[in-house]
Amino acid sequence: MKKFLFLLCVLLSSAAHAFMPQAGTWVVTSEVNGLPGRGIALDVQNNIFAFSLYAYESNGQPTFYTGVGTLSNNSGVADLQRFTGGRYLGSASMSANLDKSVGQVRLRFTSGVTGFVQLPGEAEVAISRYGFGYAAVPSSLFGIWSFNSLGSLGLSADVVSLSVQGSATSNGNGLVISSNGLFGCEHQVRGSLAGDVMCVKINSSGQLLAVYRYIYSVNEGEGLSNISGSVDQALFVRRLTTAGGVGTGIFLRDQSHISAANEAALAGYIEQFSH
Repeated sequence: MKKFLFLLCVLLSSAAHAFMPQAGTWVVTSEVNGLPGRGIALDVQNNIFAFSLYAYESNGQPTFYTGVGTLSNNSGVADLQRFTGGRYLGSASMSANLDKSVGQVRLRFTSGVTGFVQLPGEAEVAISRYGFGYAAVPSSLFGIWSFNSLGSLGLSADVVSLSVQGSATSNGNGLVISSNGLFGCEHQVRGSLAGDVMCVKINSSGQLLAVYRYIYSVNEGEGLSNISGSVDQALFVRRLTTAGGVGTGIFLRDQSHISAANEAALAGYIEQFSH
């Protein structure tokens, strides 16, 4: 990761010193035990963050707190406010009222999926993006993915549909490969790369064309690429569809949402970049 961070500094200049925390459900890492507890909803757009904490009062009643602030140098502070009198299930339209500010919430992030929070009256604790839909198993890699490599060699891209379960390598838990057998990815569960996903691209003669190594959360990943044994480049990965063909973006729902002509074009695009 040190090599990766250095490469990003060279490629992206000042932009590499900051990153955007991934929007979604976050948790206090030490409190994840499989039992009901408190949680965090976090969204960041541009440099503005919206933070919501669902927790409990001292008498056991559930409640929530919200705060909005600005991120700078991967850190931010916001007033944490409690509201009352809002709409409940089955009620007519009602607007909530500000009850009070309970103090400040302080956030600092160490990556797009990890960081720390200090809540009013508490010590700083580690937080992390909560993943519940994609465990580190082969089936979590099914779907259409895009791989974009950027560096001194310029920009290169692959778009591939991973749809076939293969056997496991010595350090992985099972390959997932394209239907033509020329592109495959696998979770690494042993060795120095444990926790990463490794992908290889070959040609029909078995010659190695590219190696991709990345860490991902839900639908987004970052890491390193090496094309034809050249220098390492920064790698940005995106899951475009789930295994069932459901789009992960903001427009594409599923394959039935694509016209026949566009579906053929998409299939051709995937085939082109799978070779």
